[in-house]
Amino acid sequence: MLRLAAASLAGTAIEFYDFFVYGTAAALVLGPLFFPTFSPVAGTLAAFGTFGVGFVARPLGSILFGHFGDRRGRRPVLVASLLLTGASTVAVGCVPSYGSIGVAAPVLLLVLRFLQGLGLGGEWGGAVLLTAEHAPAGRRGLWSSFPQIGPAVGFLLANGVMLALSATLTDAQFAQWGWRVPFWVAGVLALGGLWLRSSLAESPRFLELGDHARVPLAEVVREHWRLVLLTAGALSVGYAVFYAVTTWSLAYGTERLGVSRTVMLTCIMAAVVVKGSLTPLVALLSDRYGRRPLCLLGCTAAALWMFPMVALLATGAPLLMFVGFLGALLAFVTMFAVVGAYLPELYEPRVRCTGAAVGYNLGGVVGGALTPVVATALAEHGGRVPWGVGAYLTGIALFSLGCFALLPETRPVGAVAAEPVAG
Repeated sequence: MLRLAAASLAGTAIEFYDFFVYGTAAALVLGPLFFPTFSPVAGTLAAFGTFGVGFVARPLGSILFGHFGDRRGRRPVLVASLLLTGASTVAVGCVPSYGSIGVAAPVLLLVLRFLQGLGLGGEWGGAVLLTAEHAPAGRRGLWSSFPQIGPAVGFLLANGVMLALSATLTDAQFAQWGWRVPFWVAGVLALGGLWLRSSLAESPRFLELGDHARVPLAEVVREHWRLVLLTAGALSVGYAVFYAVTTWSLAYGTERLGVSRTVMLTCIMAAVVVKGSLTPLVALLSDRYGRRPLCLLGCTAAALWMFPMVALLATGAPLLMFVGFLGALLAFVTMFAVVGAYLPELYEPRVRCTGAAVGYNLGGVVGGALTPVVATALAEHGGRVPWGVGAYLTGIALFSLGCFALLPETRPVGAVAAEPVAG
């Protein structure tokens, strides 16, 4: 289990590195380079628009890779999704700017971002299911949390590289070529991830299935549509909170508050370190107290913290901004440390790869794709403290709280438990 969990963590870290490095670049440099005819705010909105395309592609990736995951196994999905995401990310680093090839530049950026999202949409389902279906029932929450640590590690890798380049290069050097380096690094990381995953065994739960769904998506839509919508709605707050902290606040702090890139990245990364380190502990609590209670607690905390978070951000003081980010990410991890076990347990095994991944990634469309764009627009028309952003995030948290309240508990009771089926 430790070797399997480590390989899943490494793979998700690499794929989320690819995804996050684009978000950081969108907040810092992509607007002026690829949309130079726009105003600064409009350029940032356009860059966040291409960022959002990746989230729109993720449910489609879930459908595509989920089909093969439910028909052919979880392991092949991990290799194919990693190859697609890694190749697309390296290619982003090679796209000429608008000044070199005109409108073709943002078009290419859009296509590659779509392919990135397609690959990541397949990654989560394969990695989490392979771990969850190997894990003993009484510790499924703990072992399934390892892939959930991957996004934090990927974020720290992506922003660590960006921070090092930002601190050592001039603004002109960073805009000219420095921002491309993290995208090229993705190629080396992808090769390492493929090597780690080459020795993984197929999920025993999949191998036990005698009857595989012929068209998993059709079965999910026909029999589990309500469950998919509820899980998507429930998880949207996590995406909204995470990308408000890691993407929108980075752009807001550097452009509106005049805080340096280095300070903003350091504050955000410090909060992500705490969040990532607490993930296994929270997941272990879910094995003891249940998945649903922790999700309800995290959602409530998010609803209560969004106004204080934007107020602390607006001060521009590093310590206060860190406190604001940390409170938001603690609410986030209370929910998302648990979903690696919760979502697979909600869906029956024959359509689990499709159903769990589609629900997970649809939440990203609502919470992740829209949040940087909506928050940027709301902040532009507000005062120094972006209360509109706080209201928007609080509204999403309350919506998700209602969805979580309608979902059942799934934690197995006793040492040996049958596969729970819901929906």
